Amino acid sequence: MTPEQIALLPYRPCVGVMLVNRDGHVFVGQRIDTKEPAWQMPQGGIDPGEDARAAAVRELAEETGVTPDLVRIEAETAGWVRYDLPHDLVARMWKGRYRGQEQKWFLARFRGDDSQINILTAHPEFSHWCWLSPADLPRHIVPFKRAVYTAVLEEFAPHL
Repeated sequence: MTPEQIALLPYRPCVGVMLVNRDGHVFVGQRIDTKEPAWQMPQGGIDPGEDARAAAVRELAEETGVTPDLVRIEAETAGWVRYDLPHDLVARMWKGRYRGQEQKWFLARFRGDDSQINILTAHPEFSHWCWLSPADLPRHIVPFKRAVYTAVLEEFAPHL
């Protein structure tokens, strides 16, 4: 696809979840579909007719096994945060239908313990997971998503 064609594509509506434990550390998972370092927080698309908050709770459960009773949603971003995929990924991701994602982020306080996290879900997205301090988070994220993570960290800073 040419840059001009990519620029005409819409953004995929999506949610992201910053899951924070009692120590103030943030959950990240290594994407299962790459051997390169590609850590991210849980995120995913919004189904037709689904509101963003419900999508966030659903995606969190689907990707981490963390059920709604184990979290308390404490904040959400005021607006939507966008990122563009690198041009070489556009045709491979989402069948070339989107140029990137437009995300609403939620801060979820984890009230469970590590044994209640299970990334071996029906459709695993992560091969490994860990807790990171918020200050360490951006440098572990793929470069094209770092600006989003930095913006989300800044907005959620009063809650961390």
